[in-house]
Amino acid sequence: MKPNVGTANRGPLAGITVLDFSRVLAGPYCTMILADLGARVIKIEKIGTGDDTRAFGPFVDGESAYFTCFNRGKESIVLDIKSPRDRELLERLLNTADVVVENFRPGVLDRLGYGAERLAKTHPHIVYTSISGFGHTGPLSDLPGYDMVVQAMGGVMSLTGWPDGPPSRVGTSFGDLGAALFATVGILSALFKRTKNAQGARVDIGMLDCQAALMETALARFDVEGKVPTRTGDSHPSLAPFESFAARDSRIIIAAGNDTLFMLLADALGLPELAIDPRFVTNDLRCKNRPALVEAIEAITRKLPVTSWIEVLNEAGVPCAPINTIDKLLDHPQLVARNMIINVQGQGSAIFRTAGNPIKIEGYAETDPAVPVRAPGLNEHREAILSELMSASRAYASSGSPEGGSQSVSNTKLASQSDQNFTKGDA
Repeated sequence: MKPNVGTANRGPLAGITVLDFSRVLAGPYCTMILADLGARVIKIEKIGTGDDTRAFGPFVDGESAYFTCFNRGKESIVLDIKSPRDRELLERLLNTADVVVENFRPGVLDRLGYGAERLAKTHPHIVYTSISGFGHTGPLSDLPGYDMVVQAMGGVMSLTGWPDGPPSRVGTSFGDLGAALFATVGILSALFKRTKNAQGARVDIGMLDCQAALMETALARFDVEGKVPTRTGDSHPSLAPFESFAARDSRIIIAAGNDTLFMLLADALGLPELAIDPRFVTNDLRCKNRPALVEAIEAITRKLPVTSWIEVLNEAGVPCAPINTIDKLLDHPQLVARNMIINVQGQGSAIFRTAGNPIKIEGYAETDPAVPVRAPGLNEHREAILSELMSASRAYASSGSPEGGSQSVSNTKLASQSDQNFTKGDA
């Protein structure tokens, strides 16, 4: 199948077709990455409303900016997979697809006849990827899972916030995005495996599993020390100085993560004696004496504004950063230089900016930031996909196809009935 969108054939995944049954964030973010890497992504949407996020604000020209961000470069077709005609169309799509991505609760697609076990028998080449709250095994597998649920259950909320405050949600949808990234890794691994044995695979991603995998050393720290890790504000529990410090006008991040960097920091602050202070000569001692260390550093950093300290510390080779608000990112020179701020567009004329693809691979063109990447309208590509599928088997010839000419009555009827079935019922 040839892609219907101009951006789909750029990147190492050119020639890979993904059927995307997912909605909201974890699945669409995964397939967005695949589209950014060149895969053709056909979004299978439900009748009437399509992806839930089409109704999520903010809105631009009446369209969801949320939906547009994570569904750029994809195609959309509405299918009623309870309809015999649309099931036939879906079978034809499956014949040419390489990857299926879905994030329904376990069992939903099995009941509709499109579960992993059935497709492993009828379409063994497909990499079938499921993203759910708890995976498809275990005592919680039947429960619904949302980002906030797995952030709480997975422990990251207990580590986020200040020691004297309540647990906090991470500022982005960490549960969804983590699952999306692990799903992408699983898909690419399964596609590589397929090059060796021509067989697809089942990729089963549980959001809670991903949260546990992203806990860094929190689990090991508890198992080793017997102490439950708690909230530490913006400081690192195992490194010091590795946190924010007060400057004259705001706060600055200083991340001196080893002894050498700490010595460079002490020199840059004009306090070389700090590096040989018995309380601070090792990282372990600096962590144990963190309050005294912070007090000593802030006695100096409070004298100058953040911009001055950024210049001084960068010159000294000490990792540091201002604490930027979101408005600072869109025109950040480093992000702009790496084509990380791109334009996207829905069906209307409005264009807005969002983050682009951070995966830079030599030999492949990057998305042109000046050219908007479009997100599809609901069912926008129905006619093109229908024509493509039917003409491939000479069952349907679009007006501009090489076959042209007349169609048999039966084939014309099939195309017409299939067309009607896209607009009724519910999947």
